[in-house]
Amino acid sequence: MSNKPMPLATPISAPFWNGLKEGRVQLQQCNSCQQWTFYPRRHCSHCLSHDLSWKEVSGAGTLYTFTVARIPTLPEFAGAEPQILAVVELEQGVRMNTTLVGLAPDDIRVGMAVKPVRARVSEDGTVLLRYTGADVDLVERDEVPKAPPAPAADASPARTRIDVKDIDALKALVSDQFSDWSNQILVDQALIDDFARLSGDDYWIHTDPERARKEGPFGGTIAHGALVQVLMSRMQVPLSFEVTGFTNMVNYGSERLRFPSPVPAGSLLHSRVRVKSVEVLPRGTQMIMEFNIHVVGQDRPAVINDLVILYM
Repeated sequence: MSNKPMPLATPISAPFWNGLKEGRVQLQQCNSCQQWTFYPRRHCSHCLSHDLSWKEVSGAGTLYTFTVARIPTLPEFAGAEPQILAVVELEQGVRMNTTLVGLAPDDIRVGMAVKPVRARVSEDGTVLLRYTGADVDLVERDEVPKAPPAPAADASPARTRIDVKDIDALKALVSDQFSDWSNQILVDQALIDDFARLSGDDYWIHTDPERARKEGPFGGTIAHGALVQVLMSRMQVPLSFEVTGFTNMVNYGSERLRFPSPVPAGSLLHSRVRVKSVEVLPRGTQMIMEFNIHVVGQDRPAVINDLVILYM
């Protein structure tokens, strides 16, 4: 389930949204002055007549203006690619806020011809109107969040084997540089609800999407911090080393655990890690590994976990 804001059809706007679901772009035309109106409303935006009819149009137009949003305004809009926000002027003269797809930022020009793209954005069939270049071979696309495929069994990179007794080699792993990213994990509403039932934490900010959209500070539900932390075990971080020669390895807990930013329902997560310290103690060799879990596309971590590993 996506946590992005979704349109709420009203008696006035329902024909527009229902038309998109059926593959049609519809605008209101005034029967008194023949002018076109958008956004949907009860009266003509030109002569104020209430005598309006819905008419199907091609949706074609020209690009009036655009901006490239490289930093998401909200976490739920984060992604691997920048969001290209635009205003399109349709052939009928009305202007429409939209998002450009299928175009690289360097290929976009104000005044270029554009055409509509139907984007399915939720499992219930909600369709939004995107735009692309008139010569781009794109008519519709599926934007419903999906869990990424699991990595292949042989996808792990070769690792340098380091004996636990080789303290100098272990200490050489300490670095400010993080590993490459892990595989991605989808955190949808169903997973959040399952965790709420298991943990007993069913606070509405996690489990009530409608109330969270209206009253919450994040525009929708968010995952429990503990859930995001637990999901770290499902993220296969491509470590460059493997510690060997120990009898037991114990997860000794966390030296530091923080939840700096929320994880909206529908987010993709991935993680990376660095070795923060290595220390020889009476009970064994202790390695602290700093795991950072991020919403894909976000610079600020959602979880920072300094995990303490004890080799004995």
